[in-house]
Amino acid sequence: MAGASLAGEGPARVLRGAIALAFALLALFLPNLAKAACTPVASLKPHLWRASTADPSLAITFLGHASFMIESPAGVRAVTDYSGHFGPAEPPDIVTMNRAHGMHHTLSPDPRIRHPLRGWQDGPEPPRHNLLLRDMRVTNLPTNIRDFGGGTMVNGNSVFIFESAGLCVAHLGHLHHLLLPADLDALGRIDVLMIMVDGGYSLGHRDAVSLIEQIHPRLVLPMHYFSEYNLARFLSLMREQNYAIELSDKRTIEVSRSTLPIQPTVIALPGPH
Repeated sequence: MAGASLAGEGPARVLRGAIALAFALLALFLPNLAKAACTPVASLKPHLWRASTADPSLAITFLGHASFMIESPAGVRAVTDYSGHFGPAEPPDIVTMNRAHGMHHTLSPDPRIRHPLRGWQDGPEPPRHNLLLRDMRVTNLPTNIRDFGGGTMVNGNSVFIFESAGLCVAHLGHLHHLLLPADLDALGRIDVLMIMVDGGYSLGHRDAVSLIEQIHPRLVLPMHYFSEYNLARFLSLMREQNYAIELSDKRTIEVSRSTLPIQPTVIALPGPH
């Protein structure tokens, strides 16, 4: 009886292996959709990179204050912490907003913007976004925020994550605290991190450095620094952490998986801060 059972298991195992191989081969030839590029560290699931003859890249432009424009290979344009003060001449496809104050959101965005995403809780449930537009996926991680009275505004902010071109870009919004292990698990792998370095309105400089060390991005783009002194102080601390420092004279950079720096790097882009 035992021998018969084992004999029957052999063909079944071969069949399961053939099915798994067929699905794996099929995935290689599927279109390169905006499938999650960030693999959460807690998932322990293998990640399949689809074969590609080209190395797609994102164009990232610093518009000012806390606003960046992220443009995907298929031309999807997303603007972070959109307030109407900093933006491209033509409305983007997607805007993300945070509650901190009027330079980080608008209650009346341009009606031509197809997808205005609020990062704060407006009702009984936290904000939850999972938007797929052509080759870009936008998701969020709700966080708390301080109010002007020093209290806590629960879920008043979101970390927005943009996945495209095999990259994962996180914009921390007006984050006021370090992240918990569960938050880091939810973020997964982050390649490019946009972080406020004002020195106190959001996070102190050393806390900002600690937050970066929690996330371990390959590329850091500082924002919301108000003065050259604040930026210089932050860059000095990052040098102590063995990050390479670049001061760019261009507001736009192109980023792809093959051009991500081997040494973790901070690039300061010019623009209104």
